[in-house]
Amino acid sequence: MEIPVKSLAEIVEYQSNSIVSNMILNKEKGSVTLFAIDQGQGISEHTTPFDALIQIIEGEALIIISGKEYKLKAGEIIVMPANDPHAVKSVSKFKMLLTMVK
Repeated sequence: MEIPVKSLAEIVEYQSNSIVSNMILNKEKGSVTLFAIDQGQGISEHTTPFDALIQIIEGEALIIISGKEYKLKAGEIIVMPANDPHAVKSVSKFKMLLTMVK
């Protein structure tokens, strides 16, 4: 069986005034989703019962965890702990890989 090699930045494209997502992997123990988030867009504050890892692929994002702001750029990662309120906002349009661990 041949396994395809893909470029993360090319799997999902930006759409004007939108958030686009593509679930790459969805298993019982977790999921991996790639997002393209346009300038001015974001994901409102919420909680999840699982830890999540965000990796910025391109652009810049503001990650807010329990009221504290973290500005991340391409190549940087952050862990969002389970049950802590968190939100994501664009600094510029950006792509991020979200790995959720159940």
